[in-house]
Amino acid sequence: MENKKFEELLLSVQKPGRYTGGELNSVVKDKEKVDVRFAFCFPDTYEIGMSHLGMKILYSLFNQREDIWCERVFAPWIDFEEVMRKNNIPLFALESQDSIKTFDFIGFTLQYELSYTNILNMLDLAGVPLRTGDRPDWTTPVVVAGGPCACNPEPLADFIDIFFLGEGEEVDLEVIDLYKEVKANGGTKSEFLFKASQIEGVYVPSLYNVNYNDDGTIKNILANKGVPTKVKKRIIKDLSSVYYPDKFIVPFIDIVHDRAVEEIFRGCIRGCRFCQAGYIYRPVREKSAEVADRQARALCESSGYDEVSLCSLSTSDYTEIKDLLNKMLSWSEDSKVSIALPSLRIDNFPKDLLDKVQSVRKSSLTFAPEAGTQRLRDVINKNITEDEVISTCRMAFESGYNAVKLYFMLGLPTETNEDLEGIAELAQKVVDEYYSNPLRKKGKPVSVSVSASTFVPKPFTPFQFEPQVSFDEIPSKQQHLLESIKSKKISVSYHLSYTSLLEGVFARGDRRLCDVLLKVFKSGQRFDSWDECFDFKKWENAFSECGLDPTFYASRRREYDEILPWDHLDYGVSKDFLIKENKLAHSAVTTENCRQKCAGCGATCFGEGVCYEKR
Repeated sequence: MENKKFEELLLSVQKPGRYTGGELNSVVKDKEKVDVRFAFCFPDTYEIGMSHLGMKILYSLFNQREDIWCERVFAPWIDFEEVMRKNNIPLFALESQDSIKTFDFIGFTLQYELSYTNILNMLDLAGVPLRTGDRPDWTTPVVVAGGPCACNPEPLADFIDIFFLGEGEEVDLEVIDLYKEVKANGGTKSEFLFKASQIEGVYVPSLYNVNYNDDGTIKNILANKGVPTKVKKRIIKDLSSVYYPDKFIVPFIDIVHDRAVEEIFRGCIRGCRFCQAGYIYRPVREKSAEVADRQARALCESSGYDEVSLCSLSTSDYTEIKDLLNKMLSWSEDSKVSIALPSLRIDNFPKDLLDKVQSVRKSSLTFAPEAGTQRLRDVINKNITEDEVISTCRMAFESGYNAVKLYFMLGLPTETNEDLEGIAELAQKVVDEYYSNPLRKKGKPVSVSVSASTFVPKPFTPFQFEPQVSFDEIPSKQQHLLESIKSKKISVSYHLSYTSLLEGVFARGDRRLCDVLLKVFKSGQRFDSWDECFDFKKWENAFSECGLDPTFYASRRREYDEILPWDHLDYGVSKDFLIKENKLAHSAVTTENCRQKCAGCGATCFGEGVCYEKR
């Protein structure tokens, strides 16, 4: 389409800057001089996708190579999708505006289950057949996917040629090199997929067959001849030497997290039993303070950002945090760059750290007690006490803060009404602490925000065996919490129960859900994580027409010996360990963190990280 016509169409939609490309630090190459074109697709809007660190890393990594051109693709919002379909505009990459149907690879990042309909919609907009069986040769791109949801890829198994398990910086390039080799030698796509399955961290679902028992559970998962029976995830062993971008693309429009991001470590020592990331990213591997400081400064200088966020699952567990902050403050204060520390632990948050964080600009404070009573915090292995929550808030109030956000979950295993009331009581104690503190900032009221999300059991966690709280129970739990809140200083927010149920279905689902996903997509469903787009009735109809019951996936307890849809995938954490932790949870017995004592999860198999740092 000619540029003038395209520009006229963009003027008819919201936020045309989502679709133009051309931002500072974006990469444009001569397509005639590259061997492989890779469309990196984020199955949500530009504002969300451009905030994703994994896309920033892999985009820059791929484009470091002269033979690869990686371009960005985002899900068009509903208004622009309508324009595209009406004017026969195929899904295109931002850098070149070329249709991605002509690319060698189409790659999706799987960050949350409610984006799955967008994946099918993007393939359809590109004119690419949805099922892998309809893409048998080189006339269509290789469709790949990775990210946290790839730890249970089965609900997408019919649509994705290759899943990358674990961290992608090395394995992605190995697969691209294999692709070049097989094509240069005249090989077929099926030959390429078979050879790719031999690479550690690569799962090719079409090479595995799943059989079911009469009760709907899995009977067995059989690998084709010559294909690994179990696929092991990949990790990066040395974060200090692995590639990290020295510049980020600077968007034309506001995005969700519009700042520089410096990753300081991967993994988590804590072992919270609900937290999938804490298990699938094991073992902990840290980046040196010297390298992190140098990279953060380079990002701010090249992109002009005045805020840098230190990224990890639990930033205050970083062993070099004080040294890193001292290094960064030596240049950030003069440059008026603020430092954000998300994911802070309540039990190791010293006051001098708080003072350093607010030395440039005061940011909001968010903490995650997760449960309202000590018994339930012990069940989930949170390993923090009420006294630690209150003392941390006291320290924040003394330092001038008057707003605190507290994260909790509803529907945790063994939860009772007393636990819900405990959330309200804890929030009230935080309010009372503010007004009883003589060092608080006078003249300003306190604000305590309570966020109560519905717990969703996830694969590779001790709670993968647990039933999710039923659809009918969620609203009653939310109402009980609201009725327990007595102070106007406390606000409460929570998620729709429909979306939580669907997330639970696809988090632990099998490949029979592919038919449901295809059917609901054809009914017009997309952007399921957006309340204004979600239509649960369409999902109910799709499940009914496919003869599947969503409660079978979401609300059923799994026996310990049941074959789970992801049992043929190895993330380094053994099923026996998860069973042991599940039993401890039901006894409300906690497990020490990885730096206190090794719990024997299995992650020593990687030979790196916190498992070995004292040996």
